[in-house]
Amino acid sequence: MIGILGGMGTQAGLDFCNKLAILYRGKIDQDYPLFMLYNKSNIPGRPESIGIHTGKLSNKISNKKTKQKYLSVLKSLIYGCNLLKKSNCKFIVIPCNTAHYWYDDLKKRINLPIVNMPKEVFVHAKKKCRKHSSIGLLATEGTLKTGIYNKFFDKDYNLVFPNNTIQSKSVNKAIRLVKMGKVKLASKAIKPAINYLIKKKCKKIILGCTELPIAIFAYKPFKTIKSSKIFLDPNLILANAAMKKYQNR
Repeated sequence: MIGILGGMGTQAGLDFCNKLAILYRGKIDQDYPLFMLYNKSNIPGRPESIGIHTGKLSNKISNKKTKQKYLSVLKSLIYGCNLLKKSNCKFIVIPCNTAHYWYDDLKKRINLPIVNMPKEVFVHAKKKCRKHSSIGLLATEGTLKTGIYNKFFDKDYNLVFPNNTIQSKSVNKAIRLVKMGKVKLASKAIKPAINYLIKKKCKKIILGCTELPIAIFAYKPFKTIKSSKIFLDPNLILANAAMKKYQNR
């Protein structure tokens, strides 16, 4: 059984489950994959818990206040993973990009495989993107600040981020609107960020916050998401990776 630690945010977790079910739709109920979603929405905010003193993965505990916030989120993630483990899940996926800042420490404390979303996106990108090309990254400030995508991409690709103004007025705004359920407004809010990255000659754009695919593909058929030539959807990529692992268990 696939263990899904969601709630970061709730809409993103449900989006992952929906994609998993659509991608691997059965002819009857029994053909669908077995999975359990723990919507742990009371996990402390991930971007807020990274702290202004944290710039890289290596210095996450260099500041006392930041360390307390970091450990608070880690404790909550451990609790959620252990619940899924007790429910006989064979591995865990976390459909939240920013939460992967805690991946290394979480993996040490959970005796169960945890699929790494940014790593799976990188593996997928290697098949779709020309080496050393520019790839745009739309994500929370926490994801950008901690370099969880740079860790995998920097050797082979040039990751391009929005400038501070676009990040604040377009990306952050769109993420907030999706969390509030205002998807149509979010789809309008994210457009300036997309246009910015296209002007920067990015042929591919990673939707590195799992709220963003909801904003961009709002009310569009699933085949549009699946066949997109520009957007790399981590939730979609993670769903495929999870199912591959599930089928090979």
